Amino acid sequence: MAAHTFTLDRYLDSLSLEELYTLKYTWSFWARAKQLPPEKTSWRTWLILAGRGWGKTRTGAEFIRSQIENGKAGRIALVGETWADVRDVMIEGESGILSICPPWNRPVFETSKKRLTWPNGAQAFAFSAHEPDQLRGPQFDCAWADEIAKYPTPESWDQLMFALRLGEDPKCIATTTPRPQKWLKKLAENEDTYLVTGSTHENAANLAAAFLSEILDKYEGTRLGRQEIEARFLEDTEGALWTRSMLEKITIGHLPELDRVVVAVDPAVSAGSQSDNTGIIVVGKKDNQGFVLADYSVKAAPLVWARRAVEAYHHFKADRIIAEANQGGDLVESMIRTVDPSIAYKSVHATRGKLVRAEPIAALYEQGRVFHCTHLSDLEDEMCTYNGTGKSPDRLDALVWGLTHLLVKPVYRAGMMPTTGW
Repeated sequence: MAAHTFTLDRYLDSLSLEELYTLKYTWSFWARAKQLPPEKTSWRTWLILAGRGWGKTRTGAEFIRSQIENGKAGRIALVGETWADVRDVMIEGESGILSICPPWNRPVFETSKKRLTWPNGAQAFAFSAHEPDQLRGPQFDCAWADEIAKYPTPESWDQLMFALRLGEDPKCIATTTPRPQKWLKKLAENEDTYLVTGSTHENAANLAAAFLSEILDKYEGTRLGRQEIEARFLEDTEGALWTRSMLEKITIGHLPELDRVVVAVDPAVSAGSQSDNTGIIVVGKKDNQGFVLADYSVKAAPLVWARRAVEAYHHFKADRIIAEANQGGDLVESMIRTVDPSIAYKSVHATRGKLVRAEPIAALYEQGRVFHCTHLSDLEDEMCTYNGTGKSPDRLDALVWGLTHLLVKPVYRAGMMPTTGW
């Protein structure tokens, strides 16, 4: 017997009109796994941190609908940044509650009372995050808080949590694109929070091609893109030598005529699945200014990262490869020359800690003497988060080696012989 292959078209063709109509409102059939409520029960807040167009609004609306239809909620709070946001997005929006509820169980919306009422008597009330005091007094067994990263203060969230006290197991879904707010990060790490993250790419099949093309071409790889598309927390780390605002100003998007170019390598100590990346950063110099041209970093075996470094060397017509030799010693040069014996190569040796070595380079950035010629999100993340502790910053280390070689003149004390010191 020939095997029958399931296809969506074949399945839909097999349904009656009534079944098709019912399927239209069967969210579990259309939703992605991340958009369905957590199977575990020991959570209070389902926090969705996701990029633009991921489907956060639809997920929030469908969660409220499911809680009502399953008899788990009868008194719901809907909280947005403003009353207009609740009305225009959460209630009346294309993915809002009124749009996704089936005709046989669609609520009545009383705008003047800011209230939704379902046929079974369940009610949802709209609140603005700009008026946290309005959440004092009422009590609820379910809530949907949208774009909580935009709330003017965490007080509205706090008041909502105090009001979420009806029933045996009150739940809240919170949907937002992340912003660097300490209270939001703390919420994400709370043991009572079920965290889901996602990027715009995950819902590409349901987004307009023009939207995807424009937003990705314009913002992917940028700081704003990392926040709005990839849904990353973009916060500065205390003690780091760079800040996001500093790096925003230095991307020039073109490659100038350069006096010198080097490929800087910070080799990984090992090549296993848990090993670090090998940092490979291409930097150039024009007069007394530095230019960061590309990031070729990779997690791979020595021969593979050596090929990457040589590839960058030839692509940018570099003058030489600079590599830290503290860990690998002669192995680094040996691997490079195995790939291409003609490479101009120089070993450098660390005599000070990573953060201390990076300080003169951070000073060059502050002086406006270093520019990035392309978006370098992974490198910039390391620059803004490394404060001398935690995971070793491989890309940052390679950057420091390269710019030090090109722009930093060694300072010698009396009686010292000249040395790189790096």
